[in-house]
Amino acid sequence: MGNGRILPTHAIINRNEGYFSTFFLQLAEVLMVNAVVLLQIEHGLINETAQGLAELKGVSEVYSVAGQYDLVVMIRVPTNDALAKLVTEEMLHFEGILNSETLIAFRA
Repeated sequence: MGNGRILPTHAIINRNEGYFSTFFLQLAEVLMVNAVVLLQIEHGLINETAQGLAELKGVSEVYSVAGQYDLVVMIRVPTNDALAKLVTEEMLHFEGILNSETLIAFRA
């Protein structure tokens, strides 16, 4: 989950009673971890692998590309732990993935 931040919404000052009270509102900031995973795939398995990866929770997009890599996978997850689990426990179990490189975005 994201980090929470507490902000004062308003204050009540009662001079007769001698107290000061502040009401707070907690804002849940949903900070997502964005990553790009570059994959080299065994020939003949690119389409099948892309379709399977696209169904994983946290995978927002999958692109077939030309060049050194065959697939580019865009990931948006709530935490670094979720990213690690998705890449090492879920994605890399697909048959045909020969090599991967994960890039974490500092800003999206």
